[in-house]
Amino acid sequence: MIPLNAFILRNVKTLEMTGVLMRIFSFSIVSWLGPESPFMFVWIFNTTDAIILSWCALLKKDKAYSVLNVFWIFVGLVGILRAGGFI
Repeated sequence: MIPLNAFILRNVKTLEMTGVLMRIFSFSIVSWLGPESPFMFVWIFNTTDAIILSWCALLKKDKAYSVLNVFWIFVGLVGILRAGGFI
């Protein structure tokens, strides 16, 4: 097994909780600040949590959460490109 995958599996509960708290935090910022939100930060932060949660779900072979969080990675990438003015 890849050492990083072994690390993730050993710490999966902590990493999942970290990812969930990151997602709550990023959506809370947008809810609280509205149009004044630092959208690039929020999208990068949200995409990072989606990567963490996707990796955990894929290693656990949880198909539903794998699909959900991989979807959020793509949404995040579009958000980053839009916030950066690239599209």
